[in-house]
Amino acid sequence: MRMKRHAAAPRAALALGLFLTAPFCIAVDAITHTVASLVPADISRFGFISHAMAQPGTLTKAQSDALSAYDTALNSFKSILRQRRAQIDGKQTLPNLPGQALYLARTSVMSAYKDLTDVLPSRIGRPNKLGIPPAYFDAGLEPLLDEYVKLFEVMQAPPANAQKSDTPFKDVVDLGRVIARAKGLGAADAEAAGRISLGLFFAETNGNQNIGNARSNKYKGSLQAGTSEDQNGRRKWAAIKPTIAALDPDLSRRDDREEARAGHLDHRYNHWTAVRNALMNAHADIFPQIPGIVKTLPDPIDQMKLFELIQIIPTPTKSALRSGNPMSYRVSDPRIMGYLRNNSMFAYGRADRARTSATFREILDAMWLFNAKFEKALSIADEIKARSKG
Repeated sequence: MRMKRHAAAPRAALALGLFLTAPFCIAVDAITHTVASLVPADISRFGFISHAMAQPGTLTKAQSDALSAYDTALNSFKSILRQRRAQIDGKQTLPNLPGQALYLARTSVMSAYKDLTDVLPSRIGRPNKLGIPPAYFDAGLEPLLDEYVKLFEVMQAPPANAQKSDTPFKDVVDLGRVIARAKGLGAADAEAAGRISLGLFFAETNGNQNIGNARSNKYKGSLQAGTSEDQNGRRKWAAIKPTIAALDPDLSRRDDREEARAGHLDHRYNHWTAVRNALMNAHADIFPQIPGIVKTLPDPIDQMKLFELIQIIPTPTKSALRSGNPMSYRVSDPRIMGYLRNNSMFAYGRADRARTSATFREILDAMWLFNAKFEKALSIADEIKARSKG
């Protein structure tokens, strides 16, 4: 079983980094900023009193302890944000995996806040712009997460020799769609494959092409693949290339141009070849199951979530699909639960962290930090489809 992991925390991407993994789950259109173009954030100015801390009254020991733990976690988060900002602005050498401490500190803040609202439900505040359930996040802290995203933009910026595409979203949809057709799917199901592929792009990179990974030295590029995964996908693509050429000669010619352009470059840093190889490595063999998946999960967001789980916990997800009742399939292996937690599922608050098992339906429901990414991908896929018909 190949699970994607990120440094000190066990992980099956993201991602959220989460990649998550992956950077935090906020969609940004492109990483074009340099250190010089980012406006330095004065983290010390975030001296506001959160909704959770602003309520007067006598607290029980459990409530007081939860408030103290949250205050400690929040101060630690602000401290690491200040430290990374100073290092970047001062052009200092960053530590290995510079995003890991940020990610863990952000997770700690959300977890401590959930513990606080569990013992003080009245302290749950207003909705936040990020779509995080208010019980997990104080909306007053939005500026801190804005800074968090800016730091990851710098730390994960593509290398100078990366080969971008002027049509990155369309490329992903086109590749997903043609691979599905080569696997025998009809037009409607191939359209779903293209849409799902775009969701994976957003889940893994926030829709940014050719990025590095501030939480991993292994997973890179537009679909956050490892070297062996990229090479395996490249071999699989070569095997079906004659079928692709017959189905879509124009796309095949584009592929030839991109392959020649990439040359001896790490193919994960050419957007086209990175997406192509990653899809072939992990998802192409699952595409023939899309008709059944769509029937079981009519919500396109749920479909994207299921395919993202192929990235995070591939073997259990494939077992669930083979079971005949995938949404009731239960995961109880502590390692698998650990990989889910390191991808922001069941990671916040004592109650969630104490879970020892979950069904796939419960896992999909716990992927709420992915919702904004997938909604963005769905919107863009719809626009691409509309333009192709126009």
